[in-house]
Amino acid sequence: MREFWQQTKAFSLAVAVHVLMAAMVVLGTMSWKPFKPPMLTGMTIEAVMVDTGAIKQRREEAKQEAERAVAQQVEKDRREKELEARKERQERERQEAEAAEKQRQKDMAVKKRQEDLRLQELRKKQERDRKEQAKRQQDELDQIRKKREDAARQRRIEEEKLKQLDARKRDQAEAQRQAIDEANMRQQMANEQAEFRAGQLATKGDQYYAAIQSQVTNNWLRPPTARSGLRCTLRIVQIPGGEVISAVIAGTCNADVATRNSLEAAVLRAGTLPYRGFEDVFEREIDFIFTYDDD
Repeated sequence: MREFWQQTKAFSLAVAVHVLMAAMVVLGTMSWKPFKPPMLTGMTIEAVMVDTGAIKQRREEAKQEAERAVAQQVEKDRREKELEARKERQERERQEAEAAEKQRQKDMAVKKRQEDLRLQELRKKQERDRKEQAKRQQDELDQIRKKREDAARQRRIEEEKLKQLDARKRDQAEAQRQAIDEANMRQQMANEQAEFRAGQLATKGDQYYAAIQSQVTNNWLRPPTARSGLRCTLRIVQIPGGEVISAVIAGTCNADVATRNSLEAAVLRAGTLPYRGFEDVFEREIDFIFTYDDD
């Protein structure tokens, strides 16, 4: 619509210019002097001819002036059209730039929302990982604490066992001391009566040793390495009543390590040696010779 009005305006202006030029030509050809009858002289004819050439020249000049005016107007219109086209192009470019900027802002907003969602999910994941890590650490601490408590409880149990063992050892030591005192006293009494009862004690002593041999043999778990002709001296410590305190290999022994250990274990397994009826020949510490002959 705007272009149509511009063309109409240019056309109207061109028509007006042509009308103006025509009017100027007409006015230029008119003579404003009073009308005089023509005189038929040579000079008058010459004057008329001059006037006609001037009129043609003025017409030509007016025509050229009109053409220049039209050309100028056309150039002006062209420039206005170019300026208007430039403005329209600039307006389109501005609108396109605004639309591009709006689209860019929209895209940035979408990206920002997506980034915010991604960061939110990342923070949630980090929080879950932190809680899981804290739970694992707490579980490890609980396990360490439980192990320490179990170790402390086991240590208390072992300490209590050691106390009980120490108490038993003290009781055994006291009983052994009493047994030693009693044995010493009995030994002293036996020495005093040795001459009187030497013959009787010798016979009962043989019986006593035979009874010990029988009881130890019954409790002996003979290892495969034991051989016939075994002779081993065992030093046995006991208390009145025959309860065995200790038994170790002492002196000569023609057995291997396994057999020696089995002999000591046999005495300890017996627990109590023959005592009743052998009070007269009882000794707290005796060297007992264990024999084994596989017949």
